[in-house]
Amino acid sequence: MAEALLTREAAESGDVARRQLDLNTETIARLADRLRAERPRFVSTCARGSSDHATLYGKYLIERWLGLPVASLGPSLASVYGSEPDLSGSLFIAASQSGRSPDALRLTEAAKRGRALVVAIVNDEASPLAALADVVLPLHAGPERSVAATKSFLGTCFALLHLAAAWSDDAELLDAVRRGPALLDEAGGCDWGPELLSLRDAANLFVIGRGLGLGVAQEMALKFKETCRIHAEAFSAAEVKHGPMALAGPGFPALVLDPADEGSASTCAIAETLVSLGAEVRYAGFASGCPGRPLPLPPAAPAALAPLIQARAFYGGIAALAVARGLDPDNPPHLRKVTQTL
Repeated sequence: MAEALLTREAAESGDVARRQLDLNTETIARLADRLRAERPRFVSTCARGSSDHATLYGKYLIERWLGLPVASLGPSLASVYGSEPDLSGSLFIAASQSGRSPDALRLTEAAKRGRALVVAIVNDEASPLAALADVVLPLHAGPERSVAATKSFLGTCFALLHLAAAWSDDAELLDAVRRGPALLDEAGGCDWGPELLSLRDAANLFVIGRGLGLGVAQEMALKFKETCRIHAEAFSAAEVKHGPMALAGPGFPALVLDPADEGSASTCAIAETLVSLGAEVRYAGFASGCPGRPLPLPPAAPAALAPLIQARAFYGGIAALAVARGLDPDNPPHLRKVTQTL
């Protein structure tokens, strides 16, 4: 059987990051200078689906390294409810592969009228969203034909990492940007296939992350749903105790993502609790000692890159799981590549 488009496109992620470094660095440097001079009061984001999961990763980057609050705005604020929030003196980041969804366009128009600095992260530089923006950060991902986003998701995350690194001028983030392309390639060689294939009969599962990894946990849960028809739900390692834990029990599957930072201990503790309840835990970590079945990863990675590396390794096996369940991972039912919502 021919290799899935999803798998082939995910394998391009390292090259997408390289193209962004080659082609976006000057634009991001100018934008970072402007942001340091203008000192926005806060940041807001506008996105849906995988792009929204990527902006959650960006939220934690900006809040942690820049100290600014980041709010995810509902695109329907403008398109359905006719509301125009006060965004003066703020940075507004709209992320979309296609740049054509009417609700995102209307909210971006409202942000422009509200005197926000508008940055668009898009794959289609000729899109209406790009035309509205003050600054465009192209993904340089090339065509993505599989309905399930892979390289465009990782490209959006990498663009946000690149922006946060340049804006903060933080050595740790700058190092993560430099090492990103090679580590994404290395993660592609980590085979999660056998562990994911063991989920072929699963009906439900948890994906648990924390901090920078929460958006990636949401992205993985989405992929389980759209490509494999498994009802997967993503939770923070802090939130899963507040009710969802009641679902855990013997044989219940869970995928736990180590954030590789100060949140690692609490995430490992959740894995221990799940194992004690009889759950089948698969643990994606960068250090030994946590319970569960370990998933392979590169031996070391900057914390800011850890979620992207986990996502890249995950993408390498999810298509095989879909095929094992008798499904086409590139063409999920009832879905289209470009989703236009109001």
